[in-house]
Amino acid sequence: MSKVACPYCYHRINPGKLVFQCTGRAAVGRDRCPKRPDEDRIRLTGYTGPAGPTFEFSESPATVGKRLAQCPGCHVQTGVRACPVCHTPLPANFADNRSPLIGMVGGKNAGKTVYTTVLAHELRNKIRRRFAADIWFAGDQQGDAASVSGWLAAYEQSLFSDSTLFEQTPAAKGGLKVPLVLQWRQPRRRLGVETHSTTTLSFYDAAGEDMTTQDFVNGQAYLSSADGLIVLLDPFQLPGAPDRITVPDGARQESERPFTVLARITELLRSSHGTSGRGKISVPIAVVFAKFDAFFDLLGGEHPVLRAPDPNPYYDETSGRDTDDHLRALLADLGADDIDAHLRAHYKRYRYFAVSSLGAPPDYASRRVDAGGVRPFRVDEPLLWLLGLFRVVETRGR
Repeated sequence: MSKVACPYCYHRINPGKLVFQCTGRAAVGRDRCPKRPDEDRIRLTGYTGPAGPTFEFSESPATVGKRLAQCPGCHVQTGVRACPVCHTPLPANFADNRSPLIGMVGGKNAGKTVYTTVLAHELRNKIRRRFAADIWFAGDQQGDAASVSGWLAAYEQSLFSDSTLFEQTPAAKGGLKVPLVLQWRQPRRRLGVETHSTTTLSFYDAAGEDMTTQDFVNGQAYLSSADGLIVLLDPFQLPGAPDRITVPDGARQESERPFTVLARITELLRSSHGTSGRGKISVPIAVVFAKFDAFFDLLGGEHPVLRAPDPNPYYDETSGRDTDDHLRALLADLGADDIDAHLRAHYKRYRYFAVSSLGAPPDYASRRVDAGGVRPFRVDEPLLWLLGLFRVVETRGR
């Protein structure tokens, strides 16, 4: 069985060799197992709360695929499976279907946290309905303001209710941060029979400051373990942008060139995957130009990039290719064709995307969202392109 990345510690594990975790209930006549902080989990994920002990289950031909096991300490039956490396409990259907790890990365001020917040909101609302899917959070182990549901609720409140931009994402302590883990479950019909498949998606939003040195980038386990990458680049930092669009004073912050950020990621991927000098990186990379609302007036309302793709339940390959072609031309026009030359030289599969998390430029000075509210523009397409490559969703078109 091929290995997959744990959505919490990012180590590659065999989904057929997961360990069990005691529930702490205890069988009749037995003392319950005490819950204690797990040193491996603390070291690899930063989670310091108490947890039940984990144990291996010796499978025999008669018990392969068994979903319940007896804790050797308290003899209670448990069906909670956990990562054999970090001991974090995994979603119940983690081993049933492909569970790709999606790395979210980019430079400082690229808008990653705003994008992640809006994408998560869209997944649980419009995208869920579009694909007739059940999408929910999985494994929210922290259980306080630092939990995924805690910080995401606060960010959604800020953007969608208070119309306020939040502060910049702080650097992760010790390089560790809680990932956003979602379960995507949707119906499939084969030979007239409807079945359901569940896919676990793990996103990790690293602070932009974390990408400013090659040494720190090399230490990010999620990057080297990712099945696909969404790389957000700040279009305000493209060489010709200040001459073609209005770059607000509040957005003129010290940032690195998109090419520099991309080159650091490439260096890590080539070394961590052992890619030869003659070969190309096999990890697909979605290159996203965020805050694209700043280019709306420049391009004009009839420009192909500003047309909405087909809203049916599949990834629109025709629209995606057309957008990719036009953005490649725009890069050349803005004197940033070195980005395309770099991607063409190092990656087997890459595609350009233009997104706007907010739908209109915010007031950077007052940190206020446009009066029309949050109106996401094509934020789902980078993810749907990757999910199409992983055969989680259908792809149609040329």
